[in-house]
Amino acid sequence: MPLTLLPDLGDLLRLQPQFNAGTVVEALRFLRVSAALWGSGMDPDHPLRDALPAARVDITDGLVGDWAWADAEHTQLQDFLQQFSQGRERLRAAAQAESALAQLVTAPLSLTRACHPEVLAGVQQAVRGVQDALDEGPGTRWRVRRLTELAARLGDAGGVLIVPLDDLPDLLTLLPGAVLPDLIGFQPGETSRLRALADRAWQLNEDDDLSGLLDSLSREAGDAVTPRAELDAAAAGIHLAVGDLGTARTLLERAAHGLTDDQPRSLAGLTLARLGQVRDAQGDRELAQRTYRAVLALRYAPQVAREAAQAGLDTPFALTLS
Repeated sequence: MPLTLLPDLGDLLRLQPQFNAGTVVEALRFLRVSAALWGSGMDPDHPLRDALPAARVDITDGLVGDWAWADAEHTQLQDFLQQFSQGRERLRAAAQAESALAQLVTAPLSLTRACHPEVLAGVQQAVRGVQDALDEGPGTRWRVRRLTELAARLGDAGGVLIVPLDDLPDLLTLLPGAVLPDLIGFQPGETSRLRALADRAWQLNEDDDLSGLLDSLSREAGDAVTPRAELDAAAAGIHLAVGDLGTARTLLERAAHGLTDDQPRSLAGLTLARLGQVRDAQGDRELAQRTYRAVLALRYAPQVAREAAQAGLDTPFALTLS
């Protein structure tokens, strides 16, 4: 079985309606696989770390090392180059290349489009631009070394490997026989649409149609990747944003009662952290503190939930409406 490289956008999956965590789940189903090799980032809060297990897709870890030290070296190099005019010129050239890559991955993008030769060529050009400006090593966070080590660990492995989009072109070269996914006939479906709705509801903008979002959330039954409890929690966030504490609390308590072990692992922490804030804002301090402690006692809670819970323990949460 050949090794298929499936591109990943990391946190940007939360911002792409047609290429989100639900889309990746549907693509894996389309490819008829129930397991994936993990060659992407080490962030424990990565969206796919929620979606894949919830969809019963097994993840094989151990292929990617901890490269945090490379990030530290990259920062040190930037600080050093800032001291010299030629160094600042090199940093500007690298920033232009990184900006070109950012434009590629933040423009409306589908999974099929991400695998298109035109997009991959643009990704490769941006990556080479950074490499040309800062040289291979700390300037690229030891990119060549990192990908070469990943390729060596993979050996002649087959299956589906999830990799960052910007790593994909180089890995196609480093891994003889590796292929892009055959997505002819693939279209995002209900899982992708529902995930896009929830992602949108968690990230509100000033010009959003809040009533429309609430109506959409209320009509859905949810699925494994985006369960009903998450839709309730997301809707509660909208009510909280406009100061409707009573409805927000009702929805969050309903979501909390709907939590189960087989749901996305971030959901419990996010739901309870927000529920603690609502209880705090209503003056129910003791119960709010117990809710915050419940977040911190979870085996896993996303960093944003842990920070909110700790902040709530330190200082009572107060709702401020702009």
